[in-house]
Amino acid sequence: MTDAQTGLLHELEPIVEQNLERHLTMARAWEPHDYVPWSRGRDFAFLGGEDWQPEDSPLDPVAKAALTVNLLTEDNLPSYHREIATRFGRDGAWGTWVGQWTAEEGRHSIALRDYLVVTRGVDPSKLEALRMAHTIAGYDSGDKTPLAALAYVSFQELATRVSHRNTGRASGCPIADQLLARIAADENLHMVFYRNLMAAALDIAPDAAMAAIRDEVVGFTMPGAGMADFRESSILIAKAGIYDLRIHHDDVLQPVLRFWRIFERTDFGPAGERARTELAQFLDAVDERARFYEEKAAQREAGAPA
Repeated sequence: MTDAQTGLLHELEPIVEQNLERHLTMARAWEPHDYVPWSRGRDFAFLGGEDWQPEDSPLDPVAKAALTVNLLTEDNLPSYHREIATRFGRDGAWGTWVGQWTAEEGRHSIALRDYLVVTRGVDPSKLEALRMAHTIAGYDSGDKTPLAALAYVSFQELATRVSHRNTGRASGCPIADQLLARIAADENLHMVFYRNLMAAALDIAPDAAMAAIRDEVVGFTMPGAGMADFRESSILIAKAGIYDLRIHHDDVLQPVLRFWRIFERTDFGPAGERARTELAQFLDAVDERARFYEEKAAQREAGAPA
């Protein structure tokens, strides 16, 4: 880490303390076991019961795909912990936040897996094989600077919140909907924390922060993108309206950029102005692509050739 990056983290530490205190007053403790319908569970063949059969699942293919993607994404928490601990450190307020965030995130995979196994929503053997492969591969964000990491997680936490919330609604199960709403509430508070830190970084180093925001928006991928069958699942999820390019543009990118007042700021130098212009051009391209997909979907619904 360069001296400039270390200096920025030190300068942001009072803001971290303020937002950590805010987070702790807003966060509501919850227990994963409360959200699992244990009475619906039964033994598998290893203990004398019956192994999973496709007809056991009450979920449709979209819900299965979305819940599996969401769970496998949460499973990579050890990698995510390493990423933010490496970028932000384990000392002081930054270190306290890293620990708090990790503990809160840990509940998500616990609750989702218990729900899916108890309700036999998906094949547990296949799910475990996917978990092993995905977690062994891990997640590596490359050589992101602390600024780039802050920009990325500001968008990623909101994207995860939206994905969880929409998955719950699409699941057809009131219990899954309730569970995913609870998880989404955690993700929202995490997004607010990172978003507020990035807002402060924009005031401290506007050009560098603007360049990081441009880079992370243009190169954005969800942390689960490396999992098996991710592309096929993403297409299914997008067609179901759980998470698609329109949602990404309208409900993830734009709200965060508006909060930072990216297109209203007057404190950018030449480098920041160039990054802002390139960001605007990219957003226009995303919006145009989203319209293209919307038109194709409308043609499919109308029965016309797409």
